[in-house]
Amino acid sequence: MNLSARAFRWTAQISLLLILAGLSAYLTVFNYLGNKERVFREGPITEVVGHGPVEIAKVRWQLDSLQPYTRLVNKEGEKIDVDQPAGSVIILVIASVTPLDGLRIDDGFSCEAKLRDDRGNVWEDTSAFGLEYPTFCGDDDHPIKRNQTAKIAQVYVVPAEAVAHLVGIQVEDTDTDVLRRVLFTW
Repeated sequence: MNLSARAFRWTAQISLLLILAGLSAYLTVFNYLGNKERVFREGPITEVVGHGPVEIAKVRWQLDSLQPYTRLVNKEGEKIDVDQPAGSVIILVIASVTPLDGLRIDDGFSCEAKLRDDRGNVWEDTSAFGLEYPTFCGDDDHPIKRNQTAKIAQVYVVPAEAVAHLVGIQVEDTDTDVLRRVLFTW
């Protein structure tokens, strides 16, 4: 084999390796960079506060408690049904919310918070009925009035091994041009 054929073969092999490395890097990050919803969902925390209070999207939030339970009961001591797989723990979060002037309140307002751990996992709340406090800010039985503080309950179901890593709840303001994601630590 002469020198020019060997040089051509090496050039082709190196070029192929560079193309494959570039393609694999592109395919690895394309799903994240090209998906605006995923970037929003998994985006970074912009502020970390203690228990609060902090105003977010014309609602003043304060984290009152964050407690793990194996089951929830109502005032009469009856079990509250929560979709809870084996090996999971119920986290009950109590927060104080105050809708402020300028917030649109028709049939309630959005007061969604997500539970977060120190490993980047995020959990959405689950439905639970029969608690002392309402679980959403549009409850007809517990109406929330403007400029008056009310307590709400948020119920999360997490794996038992995640309990030691929980750091608090995150609340997001999506109404502005710049995403504001606040973490209330416990």
